[in-house]
Amino acid sequence: MQLTLPSSLYRDPEAYALDRKAVFAAGWQFLGHESEIAGAGDVLAGDMAGWPVLVVRTPEGGLKGFHNVCRHRAGPLVPDGASHCGGELTCRYHGWRYALDGRLRSAVDFGAAEGFDPRAFGLFPVTVDLWRGFIFVNVDGKAGPLSELTAPLDGLFDAHGIKAGPATLRRSHDLDCNWKTYVENYLEGYHIQAVHPKLAAEVNPATYRVRMTGSAAVHEVETLSGVNDGLWVWLWPNLAFNVYRYGLMVEHMRPLGHNRTRLDYLYFFDPATADMAAVLETSDGLTFEDKEICEAVQRNLDAGVYEVGVLSPRHEDAVAWFQSQIARLHG
Repeated sequence: MQLTLPSSLYRDPEAYALDRKAVFAAGWQFLGHESEIAGAGDVLAGDMAGWPVLVVRTPEGGLKGFHNVCRHRAGPLVPDGASHCGGELTCRYHGWRYALDGRLRSAVDFGAAEGFDPRAFGLFPVTVDLWRGFIFVNVDGKAGPLSELTAPLDGLFDAHGIKAGPATLRRSHDLDCNWKTYVENYLEGYHIQAVHPKLAAEVNPATYRVRMTGSAAVHEVETLSGVNDGLWVWLWPNLAFNVYRYGLMVEHMRPLGHNRTRLDYLYFFDPATADMAAVLETSDGLTFEDKEICEAVQRNLDAGVYEVGVLSPRHEDAVAWFQSQIARLHG
């Protein structure tokens, strides 16, 4: 019998503070797709569990990553999402200007200050890497190679002919729950019969399985009809690839605090061939059902009645793997 994590890890702000450092700063976080920043000076920015980051396309065609934080008084350089900065990054607070390699180019109208050396005030860097066109960042610069994390997905993507690009649509949904509450919901199909009746009618439950391969959880099921293709893949710690018959949706499960989570959806479909109305109807329906149950679970975790539960050996192997990683990081 395997017990669950204690409920305090889903409701305690101190537990979330440790998640920020041990999970999100220490690992690879998805930011977007390179098609969103195709030209020199294009920027993509976002919040990674409270770490504001940006990635910019340089004139040489490469990618540079930085904290979206001016070295003067912590002003933001660019808005979240995609934008264009031209040939330099300019603080939106006091106008300090930085070259696209992070060097402070001009402390605008700063005045003479004894001992001030602009060379010591470049932007704080973050590590950037690409996998199949997807942009990932590592805040603390100490994560292992991205290729090691994504290696289990390569054969799967090749076998199913999964390709992405260019991105066609971004959407977001907010949930009032801890990020782990939602991730664990994603990691099992045990709840489908009770929570997703329409999906349950479109798949053969006898063929549903979730298997761990490295740091990835692969959901596979035989589909009887509908828009879904019977393949969903989660990658540690908070990213998923949802395969539709018309294309791909990337789902970033992004924490906004200890009790709030934002689902960022990035869709990759050919508008000429995809039935986007059907895709979005299916996607929205599943999200609403998951939101409703996850928020109800979170309220019960917060109530203080439930401390630990027990995991199903038949359905919750991926949840058990995830919880073992969290337990290890929390000591």
